[in-house]
Amino acid sequence: MISIPSPSRLRVHAEPQAGAPALIGFRFRERPASSVDIACAPLAGPESETWQSDDPEHYRLVAVEQQEVDGDIETAADQAYRQLLATVRPSSHPYLLRIWNYFAAINEGEGDQERYRRFCVGRARAVDGMFNDPPPAATAIGADGAPGRLQLVALCSKAPAIALENPRQTPAWRYPREHGPVSPGFSRGAVLDADTATPRLLASGTASIVGHVSLHAGDFAAQLRESLENLATLLAEGERHTGHRFVLSGCEALRVYLRHPRDLDTAQAIMAASGIPAARIAYLRGDVCRRELDVELEGVFVAS
Repeated sequence: MISIPSPSRLRVHAEPQAGAPALIGFRFRERPASSVDIACAPLAGPESETWQSDDPEHYRLVAVEQQEVDGDIETAADQAYRQLLATVRPSSHPYLLRIWNYFAAINEGEGDQERYRRFCVGRARAVDGMFNDPPPAATAIGADGAPGRLQLVALCSKAPAIALENPRQTPAWRYPREHGPVSPGFSRGAVLDADTATPRLLASGTASIVGHVSLHAGDFAAQLRESLENLATLLAEGERHTGHRFVLSGCEALRVYLRHPRDLDTAQAIMAASGIPAARIAYLRGDVCRRELDVELEGVFVAS
């Protein structure tokens, strides 16, 4: 008997789609109007991102908005993640696969008082052992606007994903003390539906980091090329773990976060040579969690 793998349960489109109901309907807009509106102004490309599932009972979306009090991002992160875990763990979808974190002024503050570092402290205080074994794929980006709104969007499932690390990079959860009081809690990527014919690889926020060191400060083009190299390496790691081939041209949706809108033309020129279809790339205004870096990528790739 020949066993034929079933189709993947998940599909992602860099534009609105008819057909199956949307599991997640992200919109990129400077002034968010819903819990899945991302407060990163669109600079070019699609202004939305639609996630659909032919098996809607397999996945679940949980969105949490937490208001900061007097700019206390640490407490807001603690409260938001406690709320997230209290919702997810007792449910029929206890596995956190992918989390997006957005809050304004991510680099404000010096040293360990930087808002991103305080966010990491609050998150670490709230999460359970299951969260770190292994941590989900994730992105943390500085959104537009003034401090006040911490936004979490989490993709959850009935079954775990395959967590990925990048051999070019130190796992984020093993970063040395110089990067903050606690290490960031995320894996470099995750493969969903590995038992199907067309799994999806979800790449976490990917920047110009080799080992744990930021490279090419002040050189935007070099940062973007290094980020693409990291992304390609992660896709190869996905193939090594699953036997399914992932390539840049198999991108379903990619977000390119730019600290400075002036870098858009350079970004588009470099991305045009990457093999990623231009129609699937959304360029967004967003701050990278490391203040010395100016660009970050994240995306979804389907196995070929």
